[in-house]
Amino acid sequence: MLKSIAVMTSGGDSPGMNAAARAVARTALYEGVTVWGIHDGYHGLLEGDMFKMESKDVGDIIQRGGTFLGTARSHRWRTPEGRQEGYKNLLERNIEGLCVIGGDGSLSGTEEFRTEWAQHLSELVDEGAISAQQAQLHQRLYIVGLVGSIDNDMVGTDMTIGADSALHRIVDAIDQISSTAASHQRTFVVEVMGRHCGYLPLMSAVAGGADYVFTPEDPARDGWEDEMVERLKEGRAAGRRESIIIVAEGATDRAGNPISSQDIADAFKERTGEDARITILGHVQRGGVPSAYDRWMSTLLGFAAVQEILNPADPDVATILGVRHNRVTRIPLMEAVHQTRGVKDLIKAGDFAAAQAARGRSFTAMVGINQLLSTPPTLAENPPSGSAKRVAIIHAGGLAPGMNTAARAAVRLGIAKGWTMLGIDGSWAGLADNQVRELTWDDVEGWAFHGGAELGTRRPVPSVNEYYALGRAIERNEIDALLVVGGLNAYLAVKEMTSELDRYPAFRIPIVLVPASIDNNLPGAELAIGTDTALNNAVWALDRIKESAAASKRCFVAELMGRRCGYLTLMSGIASGAEYAYLNEENTTLAEIDEDAHRLRETFEAGRRLFLVVVNEEADAHYNREFLANVFEAESDGLYDVRSSALGHLQQGGAPSPYDRLLATRLVFAALGELDSQFSQGRSQAVYIGDVDNTIQVRPVDRMFDDLDMANRRPFDQWWLDLRPILTAVSMQSQPRELEPVTIMQAESFNH
Repeated sequence: MLKSIAVMTSGGDSPGMNAAARAVARTALYEGVTVWGIHDGYHGLLEGDMFKMESKDVGDIIQRGGTFLGTARSHRWRTPEGRQEGYKNLLERNIEGLCVIGGDGSLSGTEEFRTEWAQHLSELVDEGAISAQQAQLHQRLYIVGLVGSIDNDMVGTDMTIGADSALHRIVDAIDQISSTAASHQRTFVVEVMGRHCGYLPLMSAVAGGADYVFTPEDPARDGWEDEMVERLKEGRAAGRRESIIIVAEGATDRAGNPISSQDIADAFKERTGEDARITILGHVQRGGVPSAYDRWMSTLLGFAAVQEILNPADPDVATILGVRHNRVTRIPLMEAVHQTRGVKDLIKAGDFAAAQAARGRSFTAMVGINQLLSTPPTLAENPPSGSAKRVAIIHAGGLAPGMNTAARAAVRLGIAKGWTMLGIDGSWAGLADNQVRELTWDDVEGWAFHGGAELGTRRPVPSVNEYYALGRAIERNEIDALLVVGGLNAYLAVKEMTSELDRYPAFRIPIVLVPASIDNNLPGAELAIGTDTALNNAVWALDRIKESAAASKRCFVAELMGRRCGYLTLMSGIASGAEYAYLNEENTTLAEIDEDAHRLRETFEAGRRLFLVVVNEEADAHYNREFLANVFEAESDGLYDVRSSALGHLQQGGAPSPYDRLLATRLVFAALGELDSQFSQGRSQAVYIGDVDNTIQVRPVDRMFDDLDMANRRPFDQWWLDLRPILTAVSMQSQPRELEPVTIMQAESFNH
C-alpha cells in the first residue's frame, strides 16, 4: 500500500474545496497514510511548498469558502523542465498518490504529468537527483481528480464542487431583487456566471421564477428583443408586478454575436420607454460558505479519492470522480475533458440540441419546463383543445419547504395543458368543508420562493367517518383528479381512501402523491421536497453552535428532526463536521456510549476545544439527547462542559433551497404527465412518484408497503446509510476497525 499521498487545489476556487481536502487528509490519516498539503496548486508543487498535514490542520475549514490550500497559475508548469521539478519534489517526499481538485484545465494537466512519469524518473536518475533504488520504488504516480467548478460544466458528473453553493447565491439574490422590483413594478436584468455552460442561468431562472433567460446552449433567435418584451408585457398583464431576466455572461445569439446585459436593457428601453436595472453578481457567486450539499458531496468525493488512490481500478488510466444519482462515479479523465470541451464546439457549429443533450437529460427537460412556466397563457403557441379537466392540489402531512413551489408549478403547467387547476385550503378538513377555489396563473405568482404552504397543510389522516364528506366534496366540485403534495400521513390517507372505493366511488379518480417531507422518510423517493432546505437550516444552526461552543471548551449535543429516519442527522453531521452521530437505524448500545464518552474525554485532554454530537430525535427510547448529555457531562471532570439543544422547527422554516425548488418542479412535471396518461387511457389509479437513480418512477399505492417499513415509518431501502463510514473517517474516531469502502460506479456513458 502507498505510504504517502498529496492533495492540492488548482484553478478557480469553489465552495466545497475545503471539505474535499479535509476528507482526503483525514481519510488518509485514518488509513495510516502520510498526507501532504500543497500550497497554491501547480506553483506550490514546482516550488516544493508542501507541508505534512495533521488532523488539526483541517479542523475548522469545512464551513469556510475558498480553499485554505490556495491556488495560483504557473507558467513554468507548461514546460518539461518545470514539471521535472514537480516530480523531484514529490519523490523527495516519497509521494506516490496525488489528489487534484480543480476545473477541466487543471485536471487535464495531470494527465501529461502522469504519462511523463517514467521518462522523468529516468532523467532524474541519470542526473543523479535520485537513486536507481528510489526510482524502482516509485514506478507509478497514482492521480485522482475531483472537479471543482461553480459552472457545473464537466460532462459525466451530475454536479461539480461549488455549483450548488453558487446557485444558492444567485437564487438568494433573485429573491431579494424580486421583492424590491415588485414594490416598484420594475424590470431587472441579472447577469450570472456561465461563460460556456448554461446550468446556473437556467436553473436559477426556474428556481427564482424568472420571466426570460439567455443561455449558451439555447441562444437567442432572431427577433429575440420583440419576443422578450412581449413575454414581459403579457406577464405584467397576467398579474406580475416585476420582471426578471437572467443572462449568462457568455450569452450569444444564434449567429454567435455576444448579448450583454446592457444590450438587453437597451432593447427593453427602446421598445417600452422604461429603464431596466442591471445587476451583475460577479464573484459573489464564487464566495461564501458552502451549501450543505457541497459539504457532504465534497466530503464523499474526498473519502472516495483516497480509496481510489490506494486501490485503483486501473492504474494505467487517469480518472476523475464525480457523482451520478448521489453515488460516486469513476470517469476516464481525458474522455470527460474531451467531451466537455466538445460542447463548446457543438454550440459554435450551431447544433444546439446536441449541446443541450450533452449537458444531460435533466438539463434538456428543464429548458422545456422553464419555457412552459414562464410563458403567460395568452402566448401559448398551441392552446390545448378538448375537454378540460379539473385537477385539485392538496397538501397533507407536516410542513415541508417547497410545497408552494410545487403548487405554483402544478398550476402553471396544468394551465398549459388546458386544465382548470383548483386549490384546496386546509388539507383534508378543508376539502370536507368545501374550501376549494380555482387558481389562476397570476394567483401563484411569487410562490416559488415563499416558505410555508399557502394552501395550508395538516397532519391528521381522515377517519372513515369523514370519507362521506370528502367524497361529496369531490363530486360537488367536479374534481377529476387529485395532486397530493405531502408526507407520510398523506400517503397513508390516500392508501386508506383507496381501500374504500366500493363504498365511496368518488375516490375512483386519478390520484398522484408527490413526496414532501423534511424527514426524507417516504417510499419510492431518494429525496423528498423540503429535505435539502431542512438540511441547510440544520447545518446553518450547527455552524452557529460550533462558534459558540469553541469559545468555551464545550461538548454540544444537538437533536435533529427525522423521527426514526436518520437522514438529517447523518448528513448534517457530515456537512457540519460533527464527531458523533446517533441514528435510530443503528441501535446504539450502552457499552458503545461508554466507549464514546471515554474517547470524548481523551480528545479534550489532548487539547480539543469543541466536540459536536448530533442525535436523531427518536434515536433510542432510552439513550436520547438528555441521556447522552448527562453521560458526557459525568465523564468531563471539569475538563469541559456539556450543553444540549433540540434544533426544533427552524428546520421546517425559511425559503426553500434551490434544489428543493428544482426537485418540486421536476416531480410535479412528472406527476402531471402521469395524470395526462391516466386521462388519455381512461385509468383511475392512485400512485406515488419519486426520483430514484435519477429517474422519476411511478408506483401504485396499493403496493406501498412493499417499499415502506411501517413499524419505523421509513423506507426499507435508504441509500444514504452507505455513507456512514465517511463520518467515522473524517471525524478521526480511533476505533480499531477497517473502513467500509463506498461503492464507486464505472461511468458507462456521459449522459446525465
